[in-house]
Amino acid sequence: MNLTDHRKPLPMSVKELEDMFGVTTPDFVLVSGDAYIDHPSFGTAIIGRVLASRGYSVGIIAQPDWHSAEGFKVFGRPRLGFMVNAGNMDSMVNHYTSSKKRRGADNYSPGGKMGLRPDRAVTVYSNRVREAYGGVPLIIGGIEASLRRFAHYDYWDDKVRRSVLVDSGADILSYGMGERQTVELADALASGLSVRDITYIAGTCYMTGSLENVYEYEEIPSFEEVSKDKKAYCRAFMRQYEEQDAITGKRLVQKHGDRWLIANPPAMPLTQQEFDDVYELPYTRKPHPTYKEHIPAIDEVEFSLVSTRGCFGACSFCALTFHQGRVIQARSHESLIREAKLLTKLPNFKGYIHDVGGPTANFRRPACKKQLTKGACKNRACLGYEHCKNVEVDHRDYTELLRKLRALPGVKKVFVRSGIRYDYLMFDKDDTFMRELIRHHVSGQLKVAPEHISDNVLRLMQKPAGGLYDRFCQKYMRLNKQMGMEQYIVPYFMSSHPGSTLDSAIELAEYLKKTGQRPEQVQDFYPTPGTLSTCMFYTGLDPRDMSPVYVPKDPKEKAMQRALMQYFMPYYRDTAREALIKAGREDLIGSGRDCLVPEKRAFPERAKKDGFSAKKPDSRRDSKRGVPQGNNRGKNKGKR
Repeated sequence: MNLTDHRKPLPMSVKELEDMFGVTTPDFVLVSGDAYIDHPSFGTAIIGRVLASRGYSVGIIAQPDWHSAEGFKVFGRPRLGFMVNAGNMDSMVNHYTSSKKRRGADNYSPGGKMGLRPDRAVTVYSNRVREAYGGVPLIIGGIEASLRRFAHYDYWDDKVRRSVLVDSGADILSYGMGERQTVELADALASGLSVRDITYIAGTCYMTGSLENVYEYEEIPSFEEVSKDKKAYCRAFMRQYEEQDAITGKRLVQKHGDRWLIANPPAMPLTQQEFDDVYELPYTRKPHPTYKEHIPAIDEVEFSLVSTRGCFGACSFCALTFHQGRVIQARSHESLIREAKLLTKLPNFKGYIHDVGGPTANFRRPACKKQLTKGACKNRACLGYEHCKNVEVDHRDYTELLRKLRALPGVKKVFVRSGIRYDYLMFDKDDTFMRELIRHHVSGQLKVAPEHISDNVLRLMQKPAGGLYDRFCQKYMRLNKQMGMEQYIVPYFMSSHPGSTLDSAIELAEYLKKTGQRPEQVQDFYPTPGTLSTCMFYTGLDPRDMSPVYVPKDPKEKAMQRALMQYFMPYYRDTAREALIKAGREDLIGSGRDCLVPEKRAFPERAKKDGFSAKKPDSRRDSKRGVPQGNNRGKNKGKR
């Protein structure tokens, strides 16, 4: 008997609702832009299971037809309210690349099919709910709502948009991961409290026509101000950024027209027991059985373990701080071992746990003890271009956890595939974890994200100075050699980040040439809501000190910067050559040892020898190829 046979997914029909809960009208209807996969890597499953564990009946409407209100009437009017999310990704990021081109597939939909959710899904779904049921209590949440809770720059419209709470017409916005405030909201509604009176819950936002009953708040520049004045936008953003702390965060108020958005302070992080409990609810760990086509999103997480939440890495381009916060929450060893044992009983398990991690795999504890009582510092980053001297570096707990997991019967290998902070790893004076990582937990390629090599760009990214990455690569290769292993580093680099000029991109290209690195996956900077880098992109200012920042926005220049990172591919040579000419660096064109690209003539023999063609590279294929470190391309040729 399959271990999960006795478990049932949450209902997607009235019949299933009656079978599971014994009712024909649910307490809550959850609407999501993703297909419903009953696995704890998906927000709808978590929120639905948390509500069910507290005695509430739940129905799920996944990817409804939004062209009319009919698709939102599956369960009728719920007893307590609707909860709406766009899915595990912002719907605009899900639909469009950084160059604003429509993507070809949606991994969160059956068969990877595109077009099963609308752009700006939270707003569209909410408007349809209102059309169907008027004044029903309506709560929005998930990543799209969370990162758009204030007036924000929208890359796709290239303008500042109002809070999504205004555009959606919802009553309450729940931001962050949501379990704690979801239960509080449900209990308040169940007690008979009007949704308009639920104004006190941490981790939520609401709109009001008067500040008369709002206490202890700080007002930030209004939507109208930040739409017209980029310095006002920077000031508003920095207040939001600095108050993203459950212990010290203030209640923020932002005027929109004749009403005010009220953002209560963030919810407290889950305790370890609460965190364990969430991930040990009776998930089936499978897509709902009504789906006939495979949903690709399950592939990456089916045999992985989520061990942590939160990140104190402080990368400027990452929205994690604004969503999960900087304080690390870690599940207990016992909980993770129980889940790992469950994985070994699943029919398709082959003995490999694909990942044990979270936003940053090797963070298993807060950056320092002070964070637990006094909150995260507002005026400094724990890690960044320069790390705080108070950061406590310790991999012992993570090392011990991995040892226990790989010793389980039925487990052949435990991989670590989520992000490793190489700077945090290098700050550890004890090499035990790094040695065990290399020996037991790398599948031939270790993914790390130096992002750039120019100190000016790294400082704006809040990434460690480039010299540390070099030392990490050297140490990694040295330890591999000592242990008789041949494994590579897969580095991730970013083009066109604020502060990156053509000279910066050339500096990176020269570094790649010198060290023999050939990155085959490059991400063009994507200005998503809620990040420090997006604020720089929109305003041309560093909001921390209001200093001007160069922002590459011209599509031609962005193409040049990207091409320089992959100058070695024939497809990008013409563009890279054009960039070098524009920057006055013709010395890097030719056949010399330090040259990046040849003169403008074909070299078919060399291209064929290197395994590249003049066709546009397939990033899905290329990303699976390892990248050797050091000047040893010839030696390692054929083993990549």
